[in-house]
Amino acid sequence: MKKQAVAAFVIILIVIPIFSGCVEDDILKNSLPVVEIEYPQTDDIVSGIVKITGTALDADGIDTVKFVEIKINSSDWERVEGTSQWSYDWVTYRAHEGSTMISVRAWDGTDYSLIVEVNVFVQNPKISETDAHKWAVFVIAANFPATNETKLGNGGLFLAEEMARFFIEDHEFPTNNIFILFDDGWIRADNGYGARIETLQQRTHPYDINYGGATEANVEAVLYHVIRESNRYSDSTVFLWFAGHGWGDEKKTITGGKILERSALFLWDGMITDKKLGDLLYSLRADKTCIIVDACFSGGFADKTILDFPTFFLIHSGITGSHRVVMSGASKYRVGYASTTRGPLFSLLWFQGLQSGEADGYRSGFRSTGKPPLFAMFQDGKVSAEEAFYYARYTLRTDENFADFSNMEPQINDQYPNKGNLRSRLGLIF
Repeated sequence: MKKQAVAAFVIILIVIPIFSGCVEDDILKNSLPVVEIEYPQTDDIVSGIVKITGTALDADGIDTVKFVEIKINSSDWERVEGTSQWSYDWVTYRAHEGSTMISVRAWDGTDYSLIVEVNVFVQNPKISETDAHKWAVFVIAANFPATNETKLGNGGLFLAEEMARFFIEDHEFPTNNIFILFDDGWIRADNGYGARIETLQQRTHPYDINYGGATEANVEAVLYHVIRESNRYSDSTVFLWFAGHGWGDEKKTITGGKILERSALFLWDGMITDKKLGDLLYSLRADKTCIIVDACFSGGFADKTILDFPTFFLIHSGITGSHRVVMSGASKYRVGYASTTRGPLFSLLWFQGLQSGEADGYRSGFRSTGKPPLFAMFQDGKVSAEEAFYYARYTLRTDENFADFSNMEPQINDQYPNKGNLRSRLGLIF
């Protein structure tokens, strides 16, 4: 009996700790996180800027998903934006045409998830719907991640889409040559103040144009693409529109704090100065180029300060030049204004004059204040980019409905078609 008791006791000492340890390990063992790709799906044909989206979760609750990583074919792993709801902008112009593997994985601080993969086909159009060599890029950063009262809503996006439709239907801009970069590539509820609803690509669109986030990387990639493609032709037209928050100090009401400083525009993840934009556009040789920057203190983008006076030559932007019309929605010393549902005010008026034909015959006037045509001889049935500018500036100055915003002082630097001290009378027609 003693031997049996001793044997039983030894078995208990050996088995129970092992058994207990197994139970404890099962309870505390970390489960792998789970990651999914929602868009695109296997065998999808993609082009332009593709916003890859998905979800990730850690079901056991021991850890939370720390980050999600992605790689395209054999590239290095790169972190995406977000975790439980994540996204990544993939610029396919840098990719080889044809079959491409997208791989993602999630990390919960202990383990990686299983790698999830989809195979898609990159096919960027080589032929446009029209023979027109025209490109348009719209960049709007309106609703920054932090909750604040300075958000500009979704109005800029809606205005960009209105202008894009006009260029497509009335001026034969090919749809695959039009780019709209807005916020982080997501549309938000409550006119931009709420949570993400869906990506710009997931929305129903009347035209197959290119959408993406207004990030520094996307802006540079799209501009390089447009420059490269437009430089192939001698009759190219390029329209660039930037809108959002400008960089300045509203408390310095006289100068905006910008006497010897550059103008700058905030993007979703940073900012772009007038000099940086000038550097990006250095090699652009389009026969017709129109650039609008609609933001507070943005006059420096047009190499202007206020009242049509030039900026100090040492801080010129490099944006202005032959074959270009450059406009800003406000002077270097003034704030701009925008409707959260309709977009920036100057651009709204500029587009109204262009689209409706009301700007036909408007001229510069004293220090580019703008004045309407006195005689029909100044009207030719077409509206140039410059005429639309003078219409907008005149309207701001004279229409009682805009009395509270009349001090914006939009600026213009018109060097189309050529440089010179005397302003050209030949307007840029899209």
